[in-house]
Amino acid sequence: MDGPGGLPATPACRRESDAGESDHDPARYSPAVLLSPGAAVPGPGVARPSPRPSARLAADRNRWTPMDLRRSANACGNRTIEGPAVKLWAALLLLLCIAAAHLVLPIATLREAAGIDPGLAQLLLLELRMPRTLLAAGYGAVLGIAGAALQAMFANPLASPDISGASSGAALGAVLGGYWLGLTQPLALAASGAAGALLMLVLLIVLAGRRSDTATLLLAGLAISLAAGAATSLALALAPSPFAFYDAFDWLMGSFVDRSISQAGAALIPASLAVLLLMRRSSALDQLALGEDIAASLGIRPTALSREVIALSAVAVGACVSVAGAIGFVGLVAPYFGRQVSRGYPGSAMVPAGVIGAALLLLADLLVRAVPLDRSIPVGVVTALFGTPLFLWLVVTMRRRVAA
Repeated sequence: MDGPGGLPATPACRRESDAGESDHDPARYSPAVLLSPGAAVPGPGVARPSPRPSARLAADRNRWTPMDLRRSANACGNRTIEGPAVKLWAALLLLLCIAAAHLVLPIATLREAAGIDPGLAQLLLLELRMPRTLLAAGYGAVLGIAGAALQAMFANPLASPDISGASSGAALGAVLGGYWLGLTQPLALAASGAAGALLMLVLLIVLAGRRSDTATLLLAGLAISLAAGAATSLALALAPSPFAFYDAFDWLMGSFVDRSISQAGAALIPASLAVLLLMRRSSALDQLALGEDIAASLGIRPTALSREVIALSAVAVGACVSVAGAIGFVGLVAPYFGRQVSRGYPGSAMVPAGVIGAALLLLADLLVRAVPLDRSIPVGVVTALFGTPLFLWLVVTMRRRVAA
């Protein structure tokens, strides 16, 4: 007979009645039955031992894999692992479909170009649409992963790159580098954007603290974002080039129009390296959620981890902002849904948040291209339209929790 949960009964569950006592011996109904040298459970709740030989019992016992409720590489039947994995694979499949639609649609333009010259359609697909698709997907993934990392570090669901001032600071750094310092190389502009994002994140920690409450973090982040946005507009208005101010919408709200493959590579290569280093710290961020003291006892250095997360997030976000401008709310929305997939683990939410962020930004840019207007709409306008309601809902929910 098997024990509780379908597991084979072990020799540790044997009672004294198996040594020869009768089934009606009162000794077998003792208040507790010894299971191990330090544990006892009530006697009536323990199943009767199996009459199978002890060698067979040991073989059956060794056949079962210990279950790890967080992440066990061998527990293939663990539903807590299968659920998020299935959702993640489904999200990846959906992302591939959205990317393919973003690359091909609108298909009428490709047909017209192919009717004129087949080489023209290929040129349109590879030189104009491919960089735009890669940049939109990569930028969305960077915002989702960096947002999840910042939220795990600050222990606050409102600590996204745009609300914390990182995106606005990166735009300011790129504008100062491009229009005032005369930097023209994409990598140089990416470095300027990363420097601006890093400066704003450091300023946020100085003003609000790393473990600040929601109201303090929100006020400090919004103040930094507004100040950086105003400084960006002023730098564009006073730039030596008379046409610089017309680029204000592209820098403040984001745009993927007329981006080349070299610009996409200059943004995505350093951002990808920074994101990979961030994802290597997912386990440490999960342990940091237990508290700094517990994380330190597990070998995690919270101060060093915070510095690494801030620096890597600044590099990733700054590189993308220097090419496509500042885009808001993706770094807030994607980590929220990513935590639903990872069952609340903040560090493990980085990968699903990256997939969701890429899909959201591809959909937003696809919607921008579908609008029949003679002028382009900044993609940040679309992300703000669906991100603002979620932002307000998060603020109201957290306020109710504090009041309760």
